[in-house]
Amino acid sequence: MTLKCITRLRSRRVVQDHLQRASNEAAVGGGCCWANLPQELLWEVLLRIEDSESSWPQRKNVVACAGVCRSWRIIIKQIVKVPQLSGKLTFPISVKQPGPKDSLLQCFIKRNRSTQTYYLYLGLTNSLLGVGKFLLAARKCRRPTCTDYIISLQAEDFSKGKNAYVGRLRANFLGTKFTVFDGQPPHAGAKMAKSRSSRLANLKQGSPRVPSGNYPMAHISYELNTLGSRGPRRMQCNMNTIPATSIGPGGLAPTQAEFSLNNVNPSPSVPIFHSKSASMENCVSGPSTDQKNGLVLTNKAPRWHEQLQCWCLNFHGRVTVASVKNFQLVASPEDGPAGPVHEKIILQFGKVGKDFFTMDYRYPISAFQAFAICLSSFDTKIACE
Repeated sequence: MTLKCITRLRSRRVVQDHLQRASNEAAVGGGCCWANLPQELLWEVLLRIEDSESSWPQRKNVVACAGVCRSWRIIIKQIVKVPQLSGKLTFPISVKQPGPKDSLLQCFIKRNRSTQTYYLYLGLTNSLLGVGKFLLAARKCRRPTCTDYIISLQAEDFSKGKNAYVGRLRANFLGTKFTVFDGQPPHAGAKMAKSRSSRLANLKQGSPRVPSGNYPMAHISYELNTLGSRGPRRMQCNMNTIPATSIGPGGLAPTQAEFSLNNVNPSPSVPIFHSKSASMENCVSGPSTDQKNGLVLTNKAPRWHEQLQCWCLNFHGRVTVASVKNFQLVASPEDGPAGPVHEKIILQFGKVGKDFFTMDYRYPISAFQAFAICLSSFDTKIACE
């Protein structure tokens, strides 16, 4: 082998070693050229990117910046505000954080009847049937005594042993009572309900390192129609992990900072319905609460329209098809009379097409909680109609 060939091979090896070191340093947020930018300059650049990309799909550039290296990710997480302040959904954890305080965040749901699957999208245009950014998916699973809706971050993966698992909605046999379960503890010290079925199912858990637990966070109930009179459904939502004071001035709702991927003991199955929630101690971010002093949402009473001979609600153009599934939820006053804060619509859901529905929500509930409440409206309720 000539001296020229030996020199060329050594040079190639030096270049490869240099690239490998640069790759390793970038993975840990160290000495790559992008990580070594002056902090003041890097902050200014990322801040301008965050401010300029106000909506999807352009907002994916903000997410891409967070994936460059550790230093970029730390700054992006400091710059990007939670949805309640910015009105923007950026990272996956945004679907578990309370919505904006000043306006309703407009979303829509697509239903696939053949697969019993429901898809939640963030609306990107003013059109009721426009293009949207995928947020969550849910699949309906019928069981002999109840119905489950498994909620996932991925459109086709509904396995509880995967990181995509977010939570579930479980209905009783009549479809009149529902429990919303979070896949990870909504606050420090949260406990899962134990039952014989949960212990048996726990033996079949595929991956014990991922958070596939079920922590009760809300109860939804529909009033039975014992008189057989025709009319709209009456529903009530007890948001156990959200204090009733969150809707008042200076009120705070729990805000999860990130998805937990370890140190959670799985328990896939839970009782169908509990009148009392698990113990509520310290929330992740915000005050603790329980079912007694938690936020209660009730459906806004519609008015009877004499000319149309039907019940009517003002959805401000967001609903176009009459349906028993349509509803608007407002906060129920605790003891005293209702005030202006109890007139604000926190969640509204309505039909706009054969398998299209709008879902608009605001603070203090999250997209995940709003989606779960809307899923309860899809379930057949013979005893309520």
